[in-house]
Amino acid sequence: MFAEKLRQLREDKQLLQRQISAALEMDNALYCKIERGDRIARREQVIKLAELLDTDQEELLKLWLADKVYEIVGEENGANEVLNIVAESIVEYQRTK
Repeated sequence: MFAEKLRQLREDKQLLQRQISAALEMDNALYCKIERGDRIARREQVIKLAELLDTDQEELLKLWLADKVYEIVGEENGANEVLNIVAESIVEYQRTK
């Protein structure tokens, strides 16, 4: 999800991967892995990417976080039930906050 959106945003801005990697001060090969979904970006990199690509930071962070969650539970049996439990816990936490 995140990688696809990242590639789409970069192409829409007609930027090269090496331009983005230079702005992030990272090796181009590493950025390519992030854009392919082979590696997960760090939160601060996602924030910088939103700025560079002139896109909504919160939307990009949500996709990034969704990818991280999917990597952990996506292929587990009962993943939907686990996510429902987590969602209920989040709602309860916010209610008592």
